[in-house]
Amino acid sequence: MTSEQILLRRDQDGVAFLTLNRPEARNALSLALIAAMQAELDAIAQDKSVKVVVIGANGPAFSAGHDLKEVRSTPDPAAYRDLFDRCSQMMLSVVRLPQPVKIGRA
Repeated sequence: MTSEQILLRRDQDGVAFLTLNRPEARNALSLALIAAMQAELDAIAQDKSVKVVVIGANGPAFSAGHDLKEVRSTPDPAAYRDLFDRCSQMMLSVVRLPQPVKIGRA
């Protein structure tokens, strides 16, 4: 993986724009991307200056789902549970944000 950011954040006029930035992997949800999203969502939830959140993606797809290459590289059932638990928590964090959220392509 390169040093390029896998999640971009830009704030403008009370709107926090989060952009999935793994276009070469069709923005598949790796553990690193899930962790980055969780960290930003936690920060946004506490940020009173953010009134709206827009989640988008670079590249031809919003997200291909879980990163299957990463999933297959670890055949440990406990690792699968951890991945799905982290992803579920991140998805719940989106739903529980105090700000309205728009998700998808423009």
